[in-house]
Amino acid sequence: MTGGQLFLETFFNPVVMARYLPDILKGMVVTIQIAACVIVTGIAAGLGLAVLRSLRLKAVNFVIIVCVDMARALPPLVIVLLVYFGLPNIGLTLPSFVVLWLVLSLVLAAFAEEVFWAGILSVRKGQWEAGRCTGLSDFQTLRWIVLPQAIRLTVPPLTNRTIAITKNTALGTVIGVPEILNQATTAQSFSGSATPLMMGALAYLVLFVPVVMVGRYIETRFAWRRA
Repeated sequence: MTGGQLFLETFFNPVVMARYLPDILKGMVVTIQIAACVIVTGIAAGLGLAVLRSLRLKAVNFVIIVCVDMARALPPLVIVLLVYFGLPNIGLTLPSFVVLWLVLSLVLAAFAEEVFWAGILSVRKGQWEAGRCTGLSDFQTLRWIVLPQAIRLTVPPLTNRTIAITKNTALGTVIGVPEILNQATTAQSFSGSATPLMMGALAYLVLFVPVVMVGRYIETRFAWRRA
């Protein structure tokens, strides 16, 4: 057997591919579900925290900053393991899917909050003053004048961070979430072939290359000068 044939037999075995393709497809569905939940929850929570922080309540801001810094500093895998194996000790057991969703949402919310907060700070002070001059309250000025500008400024960095964090759905394999990597490694164990791992890699490309392309378009579309 030549080197090329050995490579194909190892990574692209047609018999193994046919046998485990349904499992990989199921993993893709689970990965999409988790990623969608994480994006919606994480971005919404991050925006809410940034708005809350803009109210300038010292005690609240202190708590937000501490929690956000901790979530950004800890590796997501550490948080996943801590939540999944730690909470049952206090009588709270969550499904692995929920644990992965909540942890990745927490991590995305932490980064999103900092991005949104930076966007709010980047809006010139004159915008706030103009809103107050028209009779708007601070919250109304934030809602109708500052946030629309700040959110547009945050689209490019937030898009990159969102893509990076949603790829961490692969961490679900350590707690038994049947996403792509979990299905691929399980299939590899049973088949003794590296083909399922290659199938998993291709599945990630199929899912995330279009997302990266859309992200690049969004970055270009919403690129804007400082407000």
